[in-house]
Order: sequence, then structure tokens, then C-alpha cells
Amino acid sequence: MNNRNSNISKAFWAKLFITPVLFFAFAFAMVPLYDIFCEITGLNGKTSSATYAAETRTIDTSRKVTVDFTSFSNPGFPVKFYPMVKKLEVIPGKLYTMTYYAENRSDTKIVGQAIPSVAPGLAASYFKKLECFCFNQQTFEPKVPIEMPVRFFVDSDLDKNIKNITLSYNFLKVKNVTKEVAKL
Repeated sequence: MNNRNSNISKAFWAKLFITPVLFFAFAFAMVPLYDIFCEITGLNGKTSSATYAAETRTIDTSRKVTVDFTSFSNPGFPVKFYPMVKKLEVIPGKLYTMTYYAENRSDTKIVGQAIPSVAPGLAASYFKKLECFCFNQQTFEPKVPIEMPVRFFVDSDLDKNIKNITLSYNFLKVKNVTKEVAKL
């Protein structure tokens, strides 16, 4: 009987050890899987970068889409951050550039990363960014204002029922700064 309890105890401890390891591995794999899922479906407002060739793009002059620009900063991120233009009427297929303003209000260098989102989610795969500050981490020097451009177009294949798109950025402070970035 004692041998049976010993086997049960070993099985219990093995399960107790393996279960958290499996949960950790699953959670670790969720980030790339989620990114792939969003890229395929266009859900969660993740935008795509694109190339713009004027000769291959169809410009739909028969309609206009209103693009609203918003910005957010996480608590503890001392950078004043906002769009220079709040709203823009765009013609699908035509290339546009708009600018966001940022200024580090602290006395120390700050490194941040902007996370973009597009609403409605169905429009995300049709909102194409060619140039964006969100592609890379940004280094903000103390008290130095900067303008950060976004070059984009709305694909003319966008559903005709979608008349308004919101492009939103949330700026986050990067905690682990690489030595290369810290030298900038």
C-alpha cells in the first residue's frame, strides 16, 4: 500500500511541475500567434505597412473617407504627444502625410514605442502606412519638441459602407533600453 501512495505522490508532483511549465510555454507562444491571427484577419486594428506605386494604385475620386487621428500616452510616460491635425478627408488610393507632435517634458532621455490601432477593425487591412514613427522605438531628448510624420493611404478596395476611420496611437515607455539606443 505504501508503494502505491509513493507512485501517486510522484505523479502528483510531476503534474504539479509540468502544468505551470506548459502554461508558461502556451502564454509565450500566444504573442506571435496573435500577431499572425491579426495580420490574416485584420482584426484588432493592426495596420500593415505597404509600398505605394502610383501606377498600380487605383484612386477612387468618387468618394471620401474621414480619418480621425487620436493619441494616448500611458501613465508615467512624460511625453506630450498629439496629432497636428485631428481629422482629414481622404480620397481612397491617394497618398497623404500627416504629423504628430511630441515633446519630452522630463529632464531625462526617454525611449518610447507607439502602438497603432485602426477602428473599425475591418478597415485596418485597408489602411496602409508607408512611413511611420511607430515602426521603430523613438528617443526623446529632454525638453526637445519633435514632429513625427505618418505617410499613408486608404486602399480603394475599402468597403464603400465605411465612411470613417480612426487611427490611434498609444505611446508606451520602453523599460529595457538597449545600449545602442542609450548612446543616441
